[in-house]
Amino acid sequence: MKLLNKMSWLELKLFMREPLTVLFALALPLLVLFVMGGVFGNSAEIGYYRDIGAMNYYVPAYVALVTASVGLISVPVHIAGNRELGVLKRYHASSIPAWVVVGSSITTMFVIALASGVLLVVAAKLVYDVVMPDSYPAVLAAFIVCGLAFAALGVLLGAALPNARSAQALGVLLWFVMLILGGAGPPPEVLTGVMDPIGKITPLRHGIRIIQDAWLGLDAGLSWLILAVILVLATAAAIRYFAWE
Repeated sequence: MKLLNKMSWLELKLFMREPLTVLFALALPLLVLFVMGGVFGNSAEIGYYRDIGAMNYYVPAYVALVTASVGLISVPVHIAGNRELGVLKRYHASSIPAWVVVGSSITTMFVIALASGVLLVVAAKLVYDVVMPDSYPAVLAAFIVCGLAFAALGVLLGAALPNARSAQALGVLLWFVMLILGGAGPPPEVLTGVMDPIGKITPLRHGIRIIQDAWLGLDAGLSWLILAVILVLATAAAIRYFAWE
């Protein structure tokens, strides 16, 4: 555990030195928030946005989107970049286990996502006066599960892909697909054809569901279990297929 803590602190410092990853983690969710807020405002429309108002719907959704931004874009680029630069090879030569590298990356991502999520909520409250969570502990628990699940997916992408460029390309592609179909873009009620069924199987749809329902005092049902399974499987796969060089 002591080694994990040291590695997590080192990874956090390395992470903050990469402008692109920090930009995606902190600025991109805010940009999406203000664009959608400028278009839809916060008026309630029956039949859309779960009848609670656009920004009241989108803010908890964007808290989930923060975890996807960091997990799918920042983390894979960071890990794959470290491999290209030989950083992972030096870790391996120092006999650092793969689980420590994976665990420190997940911990680092969670800290960055938490900071970005808090920044997002504060901005949304100041600008749009959105409703605050029904239960802060429940929202925090949902954020932890969602954040760790996307962190594990990000580490898996970074572990499996050969370089930072491919990690960035695939991560951005997955992020945009989930943004559009997962419930953080157009409301699910307007998705037609195969778009809604595809959206229902994306991790982001379930991440949004557990955070929104915790925010509103509702029960997200199986979405909790689905994200927990994603977390366990992605973590196991990331450790199994982790490549040092």
